[in-house]
Order: sequence, then structure tokens, then C-alpha cells
Amino acid sequence: MSAAPLPPVAVSCGEPSGVGPEIVVKARAALGAELPFFAIGDPRHFAGFGPVTEITAPDEVASVPADHLPLLPLAFGAEALPGQPDPRNAQGVIDAIARGVELVQAGSASAICTAPIHKKALKDGAGFAFPGHTEYLAHLAGVARVVMMLACEELRVVPVTIHIALEDVPGALTEEALAETIRITHDALIRDFGIAAPRLWVTGLNPHAGEGGAMGREEIEMISPALDRLRAEGLDLTGPLSADTMFHAAVRSRYDAAIAMYHDQALIPIKTLDFAGGVNVTLGLPFIRTSPDHGTAFDIAGRGQADPTSMIAALRMARKMALARAGGAR
Repeated sequence: MSAAPLPPVAVSCGEPSGVGPEIVVKARAALGAELPFFAIGDPRHFAGFGPVTEITAPDEVASVPADHLPLLPLAFGAEALPGQPDPRNAQGVIDAIARGVELVQAGSASAICTAPIHKKALKDGAGFAFPGHTEYLAHLAGVARVVMMLACEELRVVPVTIHIALEDVPGALTEEALAETIRITHDALIRDFGIAAPRLWVTGLNPHAGEGGAMGREEIEMISPALDRLRAEGLDLTGPLSADTMFHAAVRSRYDAAIAMYHDQALIPIKTLDFAGGVNVTLGLPFIRTSPDHGTAFDIAGRGQADPTSMIAALRMARKMALARAGGAR
């Protein structure tokens, strides 16, 4: 007996005064029926970017012409002026994310892919109490800790600490935080990427991974003990390693993901390798979430210049992860 078709991917529209609606429409034009997905948002905000067909439920996506974007309509408070976020639209942006999560949790969508939001606009217009998408999604899912992965065809990276000042990184790095990040990444590589025995390489914090304590002792006192504990649990870990030796082509094939200690240590390599095609993936959620690895791009919003490459990559990764969770290709 053949498996039931995988439901389509849900795409929240993001900040409508940014490039979100434009790149979603362009992604549909590029992908056609190859990858079933639908957007959630106000039809007014998609006008002018390409043909749109409104739907009432995700299962109608298959009947929409391949050159039309299937759109599940959600009324926002106002029109959208390019580059000028309107506080009246803030609640609509939040509601679109929540609606996408509801559909994924109900099994009507296979994953959620989120277009970029503008955190200040959401805070000013709707009192949004979360630092960003990731924390809000964790709240909706009821999970205490999630992990950010940036991924492209050549590399997957996971920072243990993310949006904090560099001077605060050593204090935020604990054995428990490192161990939780590694466990969540390890489990996600198995469940969502179909890697039966993940190989993880781990950076040090200091130059040359501390060089035996000469350039810092975090590797000796915290990172190595955490890795030893996890190796005893059966995880395949290498490190701590000097970060400047981990990302060249000759070694990337030897691991499935790199664990880095802080934001730039992880993001500079992947953005150098594939600036346009990187995908933000939230690991540790009970559902799949991907996002383009860029912001609202207010400076080019409404001009038809937005590049959909990262949105297309995010949609493809969401679909691939959903297939892995479902147990194979369809």
C-alpha cells in the first residue's frame, strides 16, 4: 500500500512591508507544482508580485494552477507600504505564524517555513514579547530549549550561543548548555535529515582551541569534560578543535554538522560558502520549521529586486526534512 501524500508546506508571510510576499510569489513561480506549498497572509499584500489563488484549506493546493500562489487568506489591519512597517499589521504577522503552526500540528501541513519578520515592528504594534521567531515558536510548541542551525548543501553549523555580546559568551557557555545543544542536534540529524549515525565536530572557544591552556582554559575546564560525557553516551564527537581548521573543503566531508561556540564562529563560514542559499532551521521543535537566512530587506521592498534563492532553499529543506520524518521519499 502506497503512503498517503505528504501535506503541503505552510509559509507565513512575514512582515508585509518587507520582501516576504515578493519572495514567496517568486518561489512559487520557480518551483511550480514541484513542491506543494501555500502562503498565509492578506491578499492585498501579495498583489502586484504575480498571480495568486485564494484557498480555504491546505488540501486545495493541488488544484491551484502551477503558476499561481495558493494563498490561505488572513485579514491584516492595513495596506502594506514597501519599507514602512505599519503597527496595525503587527498582530496579523503574529497570527500568520500561529496559524501555520496550528496547521502543522493538526497534520494539514507538513512543515512551516517563515518569511522574515521585523521584531521592533511587532513589539511596537502588538507588544510582541519574544526576541524573534525561534523563541515564539518554542513558546507555541511548549518546549524549553531549541537550537538554531544554519544549513546549505555544503555545510551545517550550530552555534551554542547566538545573539549575545561577545564579552558575554564565556559566561553563557556551560557544560549543560553545550550538552543540550549537541544532543538536540544529534537527534535532529537522525530524525529530520536521515543520518543514522551523526558525526559532530566541535570548535573550541579560544584561538587554537586554547592551545593547552596558553590561550584560555574553557576547552580544558568545560568543553572537553562535556564532550567526554557525551562520548560515554555513544555520540560520535570530535573536538574541541581550532575553528580556523574546521571549515575548508578537505575536512567538511568528514562531519555532518559543526558545533560552534558563538554566532560569528558559525555563521561566517556558511555565509562565505553560500550567502544566498543558506537556510535557518530550528531544531528541537515537535514540528519542522525553516526560514530564509536573511531579513526583511526594507531597502529593496516593493521594487521587484528581491532574490528568492534562500526562500526556495528553505522550502526544499522543509520538504526534505518532512519526508525524512515521514520515513522516506514519496
